[in-house]
Amino acid sequence: MPQADKSRIDVDAADGVTTVRFDHAPVNALDLDLLEAVVETMRRIAGPLVITGAGRCFSAGVDLRAIIDGGPEYTGRFVGMLSEAFLAVFEHPAPVVAAINGHAIAGGCVFAMCADIRFMSTGTIGLTELAVGVPFPVAALEICRYAMGASVTRAALQPSTVDADTALSRRWIDAVIDDRDLLAEALTTARTLGEHSPAAYAATKAQLHRPVRAAIDAGAETDAQVRAAWIADDARKRISAFLDSLTRGR
Repeated sequence: MPQADKSRIDVDAADGVTTVRFDHAPVNALDLDLLEAVVETMRRIAGPLVITGAGRCFSAGVDLRAIIDGGPEYTGRFVGMLSEAFLAVFEHPAPVVAAINGHAIAGGCVFAMCADIRFMSTGTIGLTELAVGVPFPVAALEICRYAMGASVTRAALQPSTVDADTALSRRWIDAVIDDRDLLAEALTTARTLGEHSPAAYAATKAQLHRPVRAAIDAGAETDAQVRAAWIADDARKRISAFLDSLTRGR
């Protein structure tokens, strides 16, 4: 199993809002350590928060090299933790604002969809799992169905990314904001939403999310199939071929 630095999340609390920043250079790719850090961080944070990425990328999605290097045991643990991390953000009872400061691809896009409000400055966003050759965990697709509405079909079955203006036109995000103002606007929005009754906000959010949670809870059998697909030889061959294509394209 690959050994990795555990410091994958940067947390900064100020003026009633916590900023949670993915910090896994160079593109904040999602590995098992980062996902475990997300879950642990979300369990200890109370109140409004902003999620964003370190550097010039929100998150470019799954660390596919770690999947190949880690083998089936790592991959099985990773897929389970991926859903747990998505839900840790999606079900945070207080306001969550995403400051999408660059590419939000595949799992990075799903994390953006976990937020209540999404602002984006630059980069591209989209669900590209099919291009890699792996299926969606139930939590990922149900959260995206909730956030993207009818356009989730195009997003999931035509795996590509779009720019911020297109994402706004599809209502994947709430506003396009200049990079210089992005974090400040996200913090202000989270702080303003946090002025509402915490109990009322949490209850309203839970009620809105109830159909999503029910679909996820009913999807245990599907998730078992998804996990099996990720660790299958065919998926590993497709992931390796995808990584090779990226190397040739440089």
